[in-house]
Amino acid sequence: MAKPAPTLLLCFDFDGTLINHEGEPAFHPAMGDMLRHFKSQGAAWVVNTGRSLSQTLEGIAQHHLFMLPDYIIAQECEIYRPGFFKPWKDFGSWNSRARRAHDHFVDKHRLFLAEMRQHVEQNTRAEFLMGDLGQVGIVALDELELDDICEVINVRTARDPDIGYHRNGRYLRFTHSSYSKGTALQELARMIGVPRERIFAAGDNHNDLPMLDSGVAGNIACPSNALDPVKAHVQAHGGYLAGRPASEGMMEALEHFFLRNPR
Repeated sequence: MAKPAPTLLLCFDFDGTLINHEGEPAFHPAMGDMLRHFKSQGAAWVVNTGRSLSQTLEGIAQHHLFMLPDYIIAQECEIYRPGFFKPWKDFGSWNSRARRAHDHFVDKHRLFLAEMRQHVEQNTRAEFLMGDLGQVGIVALDELELDDICEVINVRTARDPDIGYHRNGRYLRFTHSSYSKGTALQELARMIGVPRERIFAAGDNHNDLPMLDSGVAGNIACPSNALDPVKAHVQAHGGYLAGRPASEGMMEALEHFFLRNPR
């Protein structure tokens, strides 16, 4: 017998959205109580983060969430669920497709990446990085410097729409544009049978924008500590701007969408 679809899918970025690194406590315990309440009503919840899977699990333990999510989307696109024979495993074929697409992306755009490396090294104080596992990215001096670098990248993406990147603070990682927090959330929702109208998504930084889309989630929000462009995007798309930071703002947003006026 097939498992029934969750009544809701609650999707949160981790750093800055669930976790307030400037706050004490970093994760409000009442947020854990609220998540347990929603789970008792049939909801599932997912952490959707730029962290790797291992870094996400370390963060969950470090900040005493005390309740593992039902799913983790790591590195902005890899979907995991708890397994029987190992703690977490790939969910479906999405991760293998994403990895193949990234390898093809790097091979196809070697010239572009070489040109970007030359631009970064000759015209900025940023660092261009090539990882052992195929990651290609940039670490800028600050967000203003990365703004300028992104303008150069965006000229090329207008001609080559498969060129994408994940941006968080002063860090940027190149990727195939088809694989993001938004497309991964859509794929997860498809696999577990949750319609767009029953999806909640919240984030605070540039890399969260693909999931803060009314075409992906019917209920979008950001905490008070979100970047100004994220706040403007959420407001323009009919979402909820919380008055409090991180997990406190998430409690406010969940109450707004599902408790004050239950849907």
